Amino acid sequence: MRFKAEHGVSCLRFIDETGRPVGELPDFARNAEDLVPLYRAMLLTRAFDEKAVALQRTGRLGTYASSLGQEAVGVGAAAAMRADDVLLPSFRDQSAMLWRGVTMTELLLYWGGDERGSDFAETRHDFPICVPVASHFPHAVGVAYALKTKGDAAALAIAGDGATSKGEFYESINAAGLWRLPVVFVINNNQWAISVPRALQTAAETLAQKAIAAGIEGIQVDGNDVVAVRHVVGAALQKAREGEGPSLVEAITYRLSDHTTADDASRYRDDAEV
Repeated sequence: MRFKAEHGVSCLRFIDETGRPVGELPDFARNAEDLVPLYRAMLLTRAFDEKAVALQRTGRLGTYASSLGQEAVGVGAAAAMRADDVLLPSFRDQSAMLWRGVTMTELLLYWGGDERGSDFAETRHDFPICVPVASHFPHAVGVAYALKTKGDAAALAIAGDGATSKGEFYESINAAGLWRLPVVFVINNNQWAISVPRALQTAAETLAQKAIAAGIEGIQVDGNDVVAVRHVVGAALQKAREGEGPSLVEAITYRLSDHTTADDASRYRDDAEV
């Protein structure tokens, strides 16, 4: 009878904060045709964010959640997906949605309160933005269950670190692990759940280790390294498509902006930390 199991969580990065490689790069990162579009997409997301915030400040857009400093998570994850995979985004994942073919016009319609912005012209099978934290994780489980019966595509859901404190998170990774579903859960660990810092959310040393209880793989990745994010998520998606079960990817990054344009982070966060 076994009373104890040994587990560990690995963390991967290829490029450090100065932009220098810290190890052998994956093949796609050695090809400018594959690498340059990743950085172009992050720059586009940054420009879109700045414009959206400006529109909100002048009363022409509703409350908006910026992804400032977190662009690599969404771009890297979406770039790892195939066209027939299904994306289930949260409210801070415009970088992933833009990569998948959602237009800036559609995103601006949505954030302006017009639901026609959720009627994507190109990515018809991707899900619209989900605002209630972690509530799209059960949807991802259902999508993955359907995908398992009809082909070899996979589902990918993205949420913030605060989602790992929600019941829907645990229910979803448990069901996905039990049924070995083709789904990858990406946690954008930007260190803050609105005004609650990471240290006050959980006693767990990592968020990736929460996968262990569900019997699925948990791995950390440098969320500021778009190469590492694409590589790790790509491997997790391939594993899922091949019937080897789901994964939880914790992308470690930082929320440089306020939680949303309705928030003032200076009330609870020192400028020196940023």
